[in-house]
Amino acid sequence: MRSEALARGLGAGLGVVGGFVLGFAMVRQGHILAPGSGVIISLTTLEGLIFAYLGAPYVTGAWRRVNLQLRTTPLADLVTGLFGLIVGLLIAVLVGYFVRDFQPYGVPLSAVLACLLAYQGASLGLTRRAELLALVGGSRPDPNAGHRLRGVLLDTSVIIDGRVLDLARTGFLDVPLIVPRFVLKELQQVADSADAIRRNRGRRGLEVLTELQKDPDLTVEFRDDDPVGEIEVDSKLIKLARKSNLAILTNDFNLNRIARLEGATVLNLNELTNALKPVAIPGEELVVAVVKEGKEQGQGVGYLDDGTMVVLENGRRYLNQTVSVTVTSVLQTAAGRMIFASPANGNGPVPPRRPRRES
Repeated sequence: MRSEALARGLGAGLGVVGGFVLGFAMVRQGHILAPGSGVIISLTTLEGLIFAYLGAPYVTGAWRRVNLQLRTTPLADLVTGLFGLIVGLLIAVLVGYFVRDFQPYGVPLSAVLACLLAYQGASLGLTRRAELLALVGGSRPDPNAGHRLRGVLLDTSVIIDGRVLDLARTGFLDVPLIVPRFVLKELQQVADSADAIRRNRGRRGLEVLTELQKDPDLTVEFRDDDPVGEIEVDSKLIKLARKSNLAILTNDFNLNRIARLEGATVLNLNELTNALKPVAIPGEELVVAVVKEGKEQGQGVGYLDDGTMVVLENGRRYLNQTVSVTVTSVLQTAAGRMIFASPANGNGPVPPRRPRRES
């Protein structure tokens, strides 16, 4: 807010000076005498003040976006983009040499061609970086270079979850972890909530980000990118991921489905957890604590140490007991893996272990 106010103040000052100079030049060229000259100078000064005051935030916003793009774009992309820009300008000079003869529109037309060719050259240099570097270096281009992720976007839910900290420390995420400012703002709102549970969850998310920043082996970036025209955080994440070739790391089921429908790359933390769970084979015996009744008559429900649900047929009579069961089938659902089992043949409840007496 302070920077925006400063930009508006500087813009207003420049607008006043520019409007006054413009009005004075108009009066001097038209030889207008007072009081008409004072009115014209006042009007141009006022117009300069209004336009500069209203337009200053747009100019500073555009400059920030350009500056951010320059800071986040890899050096190789900048070099190839500059090379393409120079080549485009050289072609524009050669073409403009013949276009200038078409009077009276030769000079404006050559200027337009210069802008178009320069833009096209820079765009070609940025998008075909791998092929250009391969031509210079003599190596074959990597066909997968354009599909490699430049980073991973963290959403609010996965930050609050906290497992991303352990995942990042394992070394499997070898790309920068990117937190947009609008996600950080939402996390701050959760941390400032009047509800004690939401407030604790938000503070836990802030602590997770602090621990991620402290790890010297991890790269955590905070970006100011805020897609225009989007209000919801999930929509902003999807649009930013598609625009910048980034993946979204989340454990939100709805965000996962919508992002994939719109063509964004999603790394679902829950899917990774389910994929790493031990595979139960029909006929294998497990030890399960039956903690509640099932939906069907006589069923009991228990959970393994990793949270996998085990539905035990005829297990209601073993409620609040630990029993040995035999796996009959395994069902993979969108929410996770479910195991169906029956009491092991000839085995009743598993007796609790007695503590050893120390002599």
